[in-house]
Amino acid sequence: MRKENILRVRILITLFIACFAVIETTSAALKVGLIYDVTGRGDLSFCDAAYAGAKKAKDEWGFKLTEVTPSLSTDNELTLRRLAKLKYDLIIGVGFLFQEPMNRVASDFPDVKFALIDAIIEQPNVASLTYRAHEGTFLAGVISALKTETKQIGFIGGMKVPLVEAFEIGYRAGIQATNPDLELLADYVGVTPQAFNDPAKAKELALSQYNRGIDIILAAAGASGLGVLEAAKATQKSIIWVDSNGNNLAPGLVLTSVIKGVEISVYETIKSVQEGNFSGGLKDYGLKEGGVEYIIDDVNRDLLSKEILEQVEAFKAKIIAGDIVVPHERQ
Repeated sequence: MRKENILRVRILITLFIACFAVIETTSAALKVGLIYDVTGRGDLSFCDAAYAGAKKAKDEWGFKLTEVTPSLSTDNELTLRRLAKLKYDLIIGVGFLFQEPMNRVASDFPDVKFALIDAIIEQPNVASLTYRAHEGTFLAGVISALKTETKQIGFIGGMKVPLVEAFEIGYRAGIQATNPDLELLADYVGVTPQAFNDPAKAKELALSQYNRGIDIILAAAGASGLGVLEAAKATQKSIIWVDSNGNNLAPGLVLTSVIKGVEISVYETIKSVQEGNFSGGLKDYGLKEGGVEYIIDDVNRDLLSKEILEQVEAFKAKIIAGDIVVPHERQ
């Protein structure tokens, strides 16, 4: 009888420890908030890339992922504060529109970790994830200069702000480094955040450019880029995509895609929290770090000759070596 009682006690202790371990594991699971700007998922670009990185991390570690798309930019700070009060382990703001509100909220919640994409906040609990996208659009400019048949090239940006203008400036530099006689026509959808989510206006601008003889357009416009894509399909002229791989969106028309490492940087940031080695500060990604790239795959490989790719790779090597510094600001 005594042995049976001892056995029962041991079983109860074992069950108690097991239950305690489950409770501890559950409570220790990460909570990650992913807050989109303006458009949210479905833009086939910036926001989708951020989600892809978060999903990859979630699939690997099984944490709670909360996605939020504020209806107005004025809601950004309220959303940040709500997740901070709920003690989320990491809150990610997708886009430069979060810079000012996140700066205020991060200051009020020093124990919460934040990550900001495409802008810089100088606080120890904020990782600022930035990308030298202009290095990638420089290479796209080289491709465009070598591929254009009409000698007319276009650019359509979303919101006219320095961040987006850097895409244009790098693109123009690549074109002129390849052929100084070529010019670039640039249009912007608007000057407010809504410019990233106005495909109708972007399509109108793109059709105007194509109809005047431009045969290649680089679209750096968020969800508005979908309107440029429609125009390219309607006119059967070329387009260059950005932020995510859009080569398969219109096979035969998308010459290449210039991607920023949004997906990998979001994944790596979540990984750092998961592994307990998160650090704030600037995390800047360019060609050298593998955080910016132009995409060649089975969909677009036949559109770009070996000779074109050799020239692009030569420019890429010079940028990585520091022999070429790609401009990103207007002179």
